[in-house]
Amino acid sequence: MEESFQFHYSLLDYLFTLVGLLLFLLDIALDVWTVVSFYKNGAYVYMAVMIFLLLGSSVLLQVFSWLWYSDYLDNFETKVETFAKSHSLIKPFHFLQLGVYLRYAGVIETSTMDFLHHINNFRNNVRHNNREGVDVKLKHDFLMLRIFEAFSENTPQLTLILSRILQRGELELFTGLKLLTAASAIAINVALYHRGMHVYGSKGRKMSLISTGIYFLWNLLVIIPRVTALALFCSVLPCFIIAHFLSLWMLLVLVAWSQKTDHMKSPGWEWLFRATVGLIWYFSWLNVSKKGNIKVKMALYYSFMALDTVMLLGFWYRKVFEYEGCWSSLNPYMVIPTLLGLYVIGILVKIMYYTWFHPNGDKEKRAATYDMDSDSSLEDTAAAPAQPLTGVLKRSRNMVANFFF
Repeated sequence: MEESFQFHYSLLDYLFTLVGLLLFLLDIALDVWTVVSFYKNGAYVYMAVMIFLLLGSSVLLQVFSWLWYSDYLDNFETKVETFAKSHSLIKPFHFLQLGVYLRYAGVIETSTMDFLHHINNFRNNVRHNNREGVDVKLKHDFLMLRIFEAFSENTPQLTLILSRILQRGELELFTGLKLLTAASAIAINVALYHRGMHVYGSKGRKMSLISTGIYFLWNLLVIIPRVTALALFCSVLPCFIIAHFLSLWMLLVLVAWSQKTDHMKSPGWEWLFRATVGLIWYFSWLNVSKKGNIKVKMALYYSFMALDTVMLLGFWYRKVFEYEGCWSSLNPYMVIPTLLGLYVIGILVKIMYYTWFHPNGDKEKRAATYDMDSDSSLEDTAAAPAQPLTGVLKRSRNMVANFFF
């Protein structure tokens, strides 16, 4: 029974990885199509913003990928990464904006090997999995990079395209597919991050599907009203959305600084991490520090963002009367209560999740499981108490410690 249970969870995780890959490839194709569509329709400003989002997100991910790769350049565990290093391709790949693709290839390789290993164990009735911890470094950093991509590319794109649809008042097939793909990519990345942190923090214990589903649901219910409110505001006051973003983002970066985050090697790169956290917080919550009471921080964050969302909807409400035919498609007296209702339901679902489904416990104890990880390189690093934790081990412990509370 236990072997069957582990096998089915391994199959589910492998399917999650493959679906993520398909969405990743589909998103690239739809990005190109969206840029071409903006050009053909004469929406040059939207085209420029779209290209800026794509390039900005790509550069951000490549910088983090290279910085984190530099922590263990001499200790690669996948064939594809070893091949790239032996031919001195790591730096060129990142310079050509292909570093994340290299990581994805490594994740697919390790996920496939893990799945085949589970199949072999299941057939031979073997309980012990000697591959546990083999790909800890790769998957930890990859999960964080995917979260960065979700909120530096997919979510802003979702806002941009939705605002364009609201301005034009029509929805094309491929535009709708792009919206669906971007939303799915966000949801998949958040779900994979959630499952990954639980597996790593609980020494391989799998997260139930119910818990994962509820975690996915409350994120979706909270993110949709936020993105829609931003899109509505942008559709009537497109120039002011930049001022809104910059002012709120700088405030959120200062909040991240006050949390004394410690994920990067140098203080300079730590500011880049805090700037990225500020970007994520502009759309959704992500705990990145053990400082202070986590529940109080979440309550303050969602209260503040609720006020900001109400303000955005209020500006849209005042401006929307200047557009003819708006009442026939978007009645403010229906749209605003619906969005705020979804937001409140999302908060209630989140409370339910953290009350009954979140794996609570001593976060320091869970994070300490990395000191006993079967991966020899991590074990050697943790075995030297006189030296501070650095690199992927420090990031992994911080991520897991911030996930459990």
